[in-house]
Amino acid sequence: MSLIDHLDHLVLTTVDPAASEHFYVDVLGMQLEAFGEGRKAFRFGNQKINLHVRGKEFEPKAHLPVPGALDLCFIAAVPLEQVIARLKEKQWPIIEGPVMRTGATQKIRSVYVRDPDLNLIEISELA
Repeated sequence: MSLIDHLDHLVLTTVDPAASEHFYVDVLGMQLEAFGEGRKAFRFGNQKINLHVRGKEFEPKAHLPVPGALDLCFIAAVPLEQVIARLKEKQWPIIEGPVMRTGATQKIRSVYVRDPDLNLIEISELA
């Protein structure tokens, strides 16, 4: 029996908060959330990505918080063709895909991009 039900948030460390905000809010359509003392997060569904700026991380933090170390997979709220069209409209390069992959619950169809910190971002639809 698992003690864990779902993911609430994760923390992304960035060197350029404005570039991260552009990608996650303007390109991917997440909602910008301000909280605490000047902190920011990107909200989507019932989850969010909290933003840390390298060298100014909020405590406690990961042992080695570094930009570009994440490999994330998001399930899209729209068909993958709409995701691809949005990425093209925003001139954000797709580095691979669409390709078939194995997701947490079933097969998924995915495209891969890199965010401004070079994290690998997989955007998928259930197949």
